[in-house]
Amino acid sequence: MGMVQYRALVPLLGVGLLLGCSSNSPNGDTVAPNPVTSIKIDGSSTVYPISLEVAQEYTFEKGAAAPLIEVDFSGTSAGFKRFCAGETDISNASRPITTAEMATCREAGIEYIELPVAFDALTVVVHPDNDWAEDITVAELKRLWEPSADGKITTWDQIRPDWPNEPINLYGAGADSGTFDYFTEALMGESGASRLDYTASEDDTELVRGVRTDPNSLGYFGYAYYEESQTALKALAIDAGAGPVVPSDDTVRQGTYRPLTRPLFIYVSVDALTENPELEAFVTYYLLNARYLVPVVGYTALPEAGYLIAQDHLSNRKVGTVFGGESSFDLTIEELLRKEAEF
Repeated sequence: MGMVQYRALVPLLGVGLLLGCSSNSPNGDTVAPNPVTSIKIDGSSTVYPISLEVAQEYTFEKGAAAPLIEVDFSGTSAGFKRFCAGETDISNASRPITTAEMATCREAGIEYIELPVAFDALTVVVHPDNDWAEDITVAELKRLWEPSADGKITTWDQIRPDWPNEPINLYGAGADSGTFDYFTEALMGESGASRLDYTASEDDTELVRGVRTDPNSLGYFGYAYYEESQTALKALAIDAGAGPVVPSDDTVRQGTYRPLTRPLFIYVSVDALTENPELEAFVTYYLLNARYLVPVVGYTALPEAGYLIAQDHLSNRKVGTVFGGESSFDLTIEELLRKEAEF
């Protein structure tokens, strides 16, 4: 379980004793006492803390009438596999659905509604004892993580000559993670193009644990996981050519943290909405309350107009995606809302 998950579970445990909360998932948690109806959510570990927080609040407010809400994380890619097989109702995603995933869903007769719920600053971190690196350029990140660096770029001074001749130990997202897809495509221009000699995991908590215990480490994951452990981690400012910019709510909103700012989504099954009225009630609650809960988790909320557009897409069953199977880099919140409004 992620560190953000542990924090979110604190108020839930007391509720669980009263309402019969139980856990039956190796990756996530079952939130709610009423097994008559259920909602299954899987996918991105980045979006996972948001969906878990919303599920907890919804469960608390609904009380004994709450449905059984299962919130898991297996990574964006693995989550879409389950979603397109009809195994889940909502797929958390830290990148847009791909062309191949769209085809898989289409072949299975799965229609979906794409709903943006937040923005994230994908964060590059080092150990707090690292006193030489304060920032890193996009070109340096590319040189460090590109496939040709495998087994060859192994010390800090190979990235920047005035950095020490010490081993650089890398921690990053696994291949089933949307974070992996986004990071590699943003830096290399090709999704999945990455060196392989690093500690990989779809569980961001494992990556946090690795970096915070390794003085020679460098890793990347969603901002919420950095924020949860920022006393034990140090975020590097990213220089895309206009000077170093630190990841923060302000730099995400200003559109200056590039190219690692990205929208976060939930994808909702249209058939599941038809078959389970409780699902629409839950997703409506999600969109109404995300603006308050997203900052609690550690991400950047959309402006109110964003959630109103998403609610319109839900109510009018606007099926499909505005991205055409590809991620959009350097996308600002305003640009995302414009795309969604024109959908």
